[in-house]
Amino acid sequence: MAGSVGADGGRGGGTAAQAAQREQGLSLDARPATIWAWGTPPGRGAIAVLRISGPASASVVRHLTGRPPPEPRRAQLRTLRDPRSGETIDRALLLWFPGPASYTGEDSLEIHHHGGPAIAAALAAALRELPDTRPAEPGEFTRRAFLNGKLDLAQAEAIDDLVSASARAQLRQALEQARGTLGRRCAAWRAALLDALALLEAELDFAGEEGDVGAGRLEEARPGLLRVRSEMAAALAEAAVGERLREGLTVAVIGPPNAGKSSLVNRLAGREAAIVTPYPGTTRDVIEVALELDGMPVTIVDTAGLRETADPVEAIGIARAKERAERADLALLVLDATAAPSSAEGFPGREGDRLVVVNKVDAAAAPAWVEGRPDALAISCRTGLGFDRLLERLAAMARERLAGGESALITRERHRAELAEARGALDRLLAAPPGTELVLLAEELRLAVAALDRLTGRAGVDAVLDRIFARFCIGK
Repeated sequence: MAGSVGADGGRGGGTAAQAAQREQGLSLDARPATIWAWGTPPGRGAIAVLRISGPASASVVRHLTGRPPPEPRRAQLRTLRDPRSGETIDRALLLWFPGPASYTGEDSLEIHHHGGPAIAAALAAALRELPDTRPAEPGEFTRRAFLNGKLDLAQAEAIDDLVSASARAQLRQALEQARGTLGRRCAAWRAALLDALALLEAELDFAGEEGDVGAGRLEEARPGLLRVRSEMAAALAEAAVGERLREGLTVAVIGPPNAGKSSLVNRLAGREAAIVTPYPGTTRDVIEVALELDGMPVTIVDTAGLRETADPVEAIGIARAKERAERADLALLVLDATAAPSSAEGFPGREGDRLVVVNKVDAAAAPAWVEGRPDALAISCRTGLGFDRLLERLAAMARERLAGGESALITRERHRAELAEARGALDRLLAAPPGTELVLLAEELRLAVAALDRLTGRAGVDAVLDRIFARFCIGK
């Protein structure tokens, strides 16, 4: 990352890592440790990928193979040996990425070896004996990429979202974020704010009649500031659906005992996720099952049957069921056709966010009130009757509530909070009464720029870095 204009309008050189080192009083010449971790899950497999990054990466190649690193970005077959005993560990493919043209911006190595536990254990033992190397912490490879200016903080978070995506819509959203869409938009807003700040700063330095000239300068900058505020407002308006898509839609399955809630969850999941018995009160706690419906991420939540009970444990489960139904994006109210329910009234679930499912129509006809209701349908968990319609309806409701989430600029609460702060500063600036001191107007611009800098990780994010990267897997 090249030198950039700071929030005060000055020139701040270096990467985010160097800025953090300056804030902490660290030497810029300090060499970080070389880290290593597997980028593939532990256990048996056809191959496993060991990632190494840091200034001693070339030394690791020499210790393990007795030769210098291979030609950059060209796979080469090498014999790996224990540096102490000389015993062969494996024959593996090596990929060498000299910095700064690597994922982390440092010298990096990938070792693609056979995926046996004994090989991984031997490599780990060998690496622990090498100087200046240590196992990586969660997210440390991506954290170094961020600190070395290879990506901004929003892109780093998107890498985690890519790994965590469980549905195609989430994948597309994460890919858009990983391309740096949010960072580029923030950079454009930042540039416009700094242009306005430069106008006000010039008046602070040179104006003779500060009030009059300052007001003129603010009016000159006002069209650009109004455009930025409008774009920020539009991004914030889409934030809710962006965050909802990233988290996935939650569907609570509610209803009286023995209506078939757990059977419905198991059929949707395609496995025995919930215990099914003929005895009321079997489900005592909340059970969650993740699904993908038409590319949309959906979490189905099985809950305790709703009834009056003297059992204190079951009562806790029922209270949790009601609370979860109120918090869920959608509620599936499951009723028993053999019990001839007279209506769906009196059950939890918000109007418009509830779908009534009358089960067991293989044993009894659905009640007349189900016919013609757009929010109700009849099914049989035992035979599968009506399940195609149920899946279509659930998918349609998911698409309706997640529409626009893939292209939403804001996908995390942290993004929304920082952007809201930036827009708030612009709101105060643009609403300032005539005669407001120029220095106060300039300060609002600085606050807006600082919020954008925290969003993309340019500055002021040291306190949240550990929290952000701790959620990553070890090898990422």
